[in-house]
Amino acid sequence: MPTRMFAEAAEAPSRVRAQLVANAPRVADLAARLRRAAPRAVTTLGRGSSDNAATFARYLVETRLGVMTASSSPSVSSVYEVAADMEGVVTLAISQSGQSPDLLSAAQAAKAAGALVVALVNDEASPLAALADVTLPLEAGSETSVAATKSFITALTAVVQLVAAWSEDEALAEALADLPDGLEDAWALDWRSALGPLTRAEHLYVVARGLGFGIAQEAALKFKETCGLHAEAFSSAEVRHGPMALIGPSFPVLAFTQSDATGAGVAETAAGFASQGAPVMQVGGRAAAGVTRLPATTGHPALEPICQIQSFYRFADALAQARGFDPDRPSHLRKVTETL
Repeated sequence: MPTRMFAEAAEAPSRVRAQLVANAPRVADLAARLRRAAPRAVTTLGRGSSDNAATFARYLVETRLGVMTASSSPSVSSVYEVAADMEGVVTLAISQSGQSPDLLSAAQAAKAAGALVVALVNDEASPLAALADVTLPLEAGSETSVAATKSFITALTAVVQLVAAWSEDEALAEALADLPDGLEDAWALDWRSALGPLTRAEHLYVVARGLGFGIAQEAALKFKETCGLHAEAFSSAEVRHGPMALIGPSFPVLAFTQSDATGAGVAETAAGFASQGAPVMQVGGRAAAGVTRLPATTGHPALEPICQIQSFYRFADALAQARGFDPDRPSHLRKVTETL
């Protein structure tokens, strides 16, 4: 029987297809409002997979709109009780459940300080949806596996839909309309060649850059969460500043590339790790000598990472079971984490 993680991740194409239709009017209204307001900055709020989605949002907003974007630290308001000036700022609060106390506290503090709070949340009846100025439902449906999959992907697509409308980027909007088909293609891709190097691994780096970095963070989280594998995400540029000293035959690397200005640099870094004797697996791009290339769909570079994480989820489910783990029941974890 397939795991719940497998079954829920497989739903992502249909959930995205429904989400894009359902949210179109809300997104159009919000985008028009943002163009009139011309926010001076965007901040993000999220924990776990939602924070990884926020990393993707930061790169997309800054590269498509030129608006400075930063991740807010919930503890600034929830623990230190400090309020920043948020006039003219948009806060994107991303959450599957919309229930974590520190996230709610930070969103409330941002709103009180003048920010426009936009909730990207799966539960429209949640406290986060209630306090937000605008809610964009993720429309992911019920997600019972502890490991977030389709809710992560729908968070990414909600961000893309908003940014495409806000920036009036017709090419991105048209590519997004075709994304559900791309996700179906991505789900069918075979990454079994990576099972061998990772079934008995203890440590792993996941590297990417730019729009792919949030995907690397999500993959590293899932390796830890579902596979019992210690994995850390690094920018392909940052990993050269010290961390690469650990790379060798017993320290694998998974590299995500996309077909934009970052692709060649990530591939070059992956090839360098292979020359150090490390087992290197590269998603997309052209693999070099000693690098195992994992297949990836191609398309708009802002959307390629979304398809890549969909392929990864199927692989992570298989790897977890190969390593003797149940991906639906990670040790010491539960679905809603109530951080104070």
